[in-house]
Amino acid sequence: MRPQINRLPENAPKGFAGTAIDRTKPLRFRLDGRIVSGFAGDTVLSAALAAGIDTVGQHLDSPIGLTSRAHPAISHASLANDPQFALPMARTPAQDGAEFVTFGVERSRGVARLFQPGRTLGLKLDSAHPLSRPWRTIPGAADAATDLLVIGGGVAGLSAALAGARAGLTVTLVEARGFLGGHSGLFGTQEGEDAPEESMARLSAEVEGAEAITVLTATQVFSIRPGLARAHRIETAPGTSRGRVIDIAAAHIVIATGALERLPIFAGNRLPGIAGCLDAYEMATRFGVWTGQRAIVATSSNPAYRLAMLASDAGIGIGRILDARPEPASRFIAFSRAYGIVQSPGAVVASVGIARAGGLLSIHTENRHEAALVTDRLLVCGGWQPDLTLWHIAGGTSVWNAGRGRIEAQGRLDSIALAGGAAGYFTRRGCIQSGADAVDQLLGRERRAVDDPIVDPLHETPDGPIAIAQPVPEGAPTYLDAGIGLLQRPAEAGRKRRFAFWRPAPGVLTLLSEAPQALAVNEVAAGVDLKLIPVDAAGIVAQERVASVPLSVEQETSSPDTWVPIEATEIPSFLLGRYGPEARLVRIIPSEARILEAGALIFPDSDARHPHYSIGVILRHEPSGAIGLVAASAATIDYPVTVREKGQIVRAQIAALDA
Repeated sequence: MRPQINRLPENAPKGFAGTAIDRTKPLRFRLDGRIVSGFAGDTVLSAALAAGIDTVGQHLDSPIGLTSRAHPAISHASLANDPQFALPMARTPAQDGAEFVTFGVERSRGVARLFQPGRTLGLKLDSAHPLSRPWRTIPGAADAATDLLVIGGGVAGLSAALAGARAGLTVTLVEARGFLGGHSGLFGTQEGEDAPEESMARLSAEVEGAEAITVLTATQVFSIRPGLARAHRIETAPGTSRGRVIDIAAAHIVIATGALERLPIFAGNRLPGIAGCLDAYEMATRFGVWTGQRAIVATSSNPAYRLAMLASDAGIGIGRILDARPEPASRFIAFSRAYGIVQSPGAVVASVGIARAGGLLSIHTENRHEAALVTDRLLVCGGWQPDLTLWHIAGGTSVWNAGRGRIEAQGRLDSIALAGGAAGYFTRRGCIQSGADAVDQLLGRERRAVDDPIVDPLHETPDGPIAIAQPVPEGAPTYLDAGIGLLQRPAEAGRKRRFAFWRPAPGVLTLLSEAPQALAVNEVAAGVDLKLIPVDAAGIVAQERVASVPLSVEQETSSPDTWVPIEATEIPSFLLGRYGPEARLVRIIPSEARILEAGALIFPDSDARHPHYSIGVILRHEPSGAIGLVAASAATIDYPVTVREKGQIVRAQIAALDA
């Protein structure tokens, strides 16, 4: 049995004891055969991290850290290999006596498993999309209809749900995690505000006490269109948890999914021991989990300083804060200086490697004259990007805001509104007010200005540009985001890039346009910062390539009482007209047995490679051959085509859809 080596003590100050767990109720379960201990309230992920399992497996001969945003799907051992029963580690409750196995990813077998280091799940991650979510291919079952669907249980979503209930609407509030409240705690308090924990607790209690509001926790919406949303819900019974895909019909929808933490771009930025500041904060405050006894922080955003102070109060040694901004100033910076924490303004991480002893991290900055920094853990924050994933899937548009260095929503969608961080608001006050404002917008009522008081930049330096280090040819892989995509920084044209252990990486990208779809919002933003995506094209790229699991647009206005299931062959709304008004759905049969990934572009021949010359796109995989959307001129039986996937050429032929 693995002891809980990364569990903070029960008396840890500053809320780092874990509000979601009950230490009087210990439990044990199996994960891929190994026994893991935890407490009631743990998720499978938090218990695994507490037990010291912090590595998913190997990608391009380099280990990948296990985090809340990057983990494999799992299932109960008795239900393995069925996508309907797959579950996410981060949302699945740990249960005493349960036996879980990782789903859909090849593991080391036989004698090799006996020699796997104890901190890794031992998964092989070089296959296409190894961390994908299998339930996204399952049709949804009709769930209860509602007047207002609110997606996200942070302060903006809670405020929107309460505003809807006050307006006489029936409201369904869905939250991916097992609890309400959101992430406001990391960002602290501005003048005139109560403590974030008090705001979250007060709003959560009001929502849970409102008869008109139905709360669905452990429920993640992954696709949306006007009038309908599709979600994966975890239903827990004694001794088991089961996933179910549901369709929720709603006359009005508020997207309050918050903002995503961006990943600074440097070699080795996803090694075990590296975590986003928000992820580290949530694991500590919700589950009392913290890796190691010392940490270094690398940031271009002020909340990271607050996390450093909270960790210091909890007995964690903060060796240094590396800030990419040259002269940052904020109240958090001043307070942390009073803590005696060493600050290095204008410092950018160049690369990170694993030190020889004990899995420690070796951090090199771009100032080559400084010695490497050695630590248990590196906490990183590259700023914040509004989470516009569902907005784009629904057909919403966006634009790059150069002043703030992020993609922001623009325009409006029928019956769908944004609130909180997803809408671009910065402060807790602004997020709370924006929830009510979103409901007013949807109901066509008079709207009041949202008060989002940003401190003068003289006193509170805004987020800086994401830190981007120079490529390190012999370094570990560099990734564009900390999510499930494992999309690397494209290699410089004409240069062979080499990774850990000096092995050349096969099929390395040189153009972001050749990356397999879908791109995450953060990956598109990173592409703009790396000058791989033109600024004026950022919104178009995001709209077309972030929408990974679209639902089609109904021909008639949706209502909670009249809706139809989604057909597998419907054309995503963001592709309507892309390949001409008479584009057709066909079957794409590759010349060799392989899976063609959704989003791979189809070309008339192997010479064409620019997306402008594509004649179609792969929509989804099926056992009988991928479904693709192609221009009418190419929709001919046995027509030869070329599919470009991860920079590789795959020859294929077109067949009838019902072939």
